[in-house]
Amino acid sequence: MTISVDLLIDAHALVGEGPIWDSDANVLWWVDIMSSKLYAYDPATGSNREWDTGQHVGTVVQRASGGLMLALKDGFAAFDPASGAVEMLVDPESHLPDNRFNDGKCDPAGRFWAGTMAYEDQSDQGSVYRMDTDHSVHKMIEDIGISNGIIWSLDAKTMYYTDSLDFAIRAYDYDVGTGGISNERVPIRIPEEMGFADGFTIDEEGMLWVAHYGASRVRRWNPDTATVLAEVELPTASITACAFGGPNLDQLYITSASFRLSDAEKAEQPHAGGLFVADPGVRGVASDKFGG
Repeated sequence: MTISVDLLIDAHALVGEGPIWDSDANVLWWVDIMSSKLYAYDPATGSNREWDTGQHVGTVVQRASGGLMLALKDGFAAFDPASGAVEMLVDPESHLPDNRFNDGKCDPAGRFWAGTMAYEDQSDQGSVYRMDTDHSVHKMIEDIGISNGIIWSLDAKTMYYTDSLDFAIRAYDYDVGTGGISNERVPIRIPEEMGFADGFTIDEEGMLWVAHYGASRVRRWNPDTATVLAEVELPTASITACAFGGPNLDQLYITSASFRLSDAEKAEQPHAGGLFVADPGVRGVASDKFGG
């Protein structure tokens, strides 16, 4: 099944990323990593508010106590949208100035997971970190090229994750009580012609919706059978992430990038870096908030 999309914001983001639905405010938070921008898209009005976070911003999540949490170039931070204040909390890679944080989400127990990558010549410089609700930080996965999508199964027993350079989705046994992971395996291997696996999310049926960078697609994968069930076609190649949103969680919001496209590629893809929406025909699940 092929699903069409509509362009919502012709943002020309360098690297749009990190979409997450805020069911309290009924807005979609998302970021432009390389422009250091945080956005709040309101589908009721069509507005797209903007904040400058002061440094490259990899992802955004809600905070149960109010406000937001960010994974910035220099580590984990709290953010107050009302004042625009950024409070840096901890930088686990202060010794790696050529790295930055990329994608991340909160787990079902309210811990904030986010991974890193090198700015240039990515190979194994990145890691995945878990910040607990007491703000302690734990390195969970090492030797990562481009840390990207992460999500938990509906029963909270499995964590799915991708290093984009793997062309695969990994799975781990997940312990919700401790935040521990074990038994790494690869339920989905992705042919290189299908594009890199980038950010992803999960629907109410337990299927993964994966943004395929370089392939103009979001694909719905069954993680048990490694089969593609549906595709969303987009008018630009660099698709970065997706998230269910809207009051009924029945809209699929999709971010994209224009970073490092040539002038000719930008002319062919005038909406690169835009925010898109599709009607996927299935609902998502509510995102988890940081509990600290």
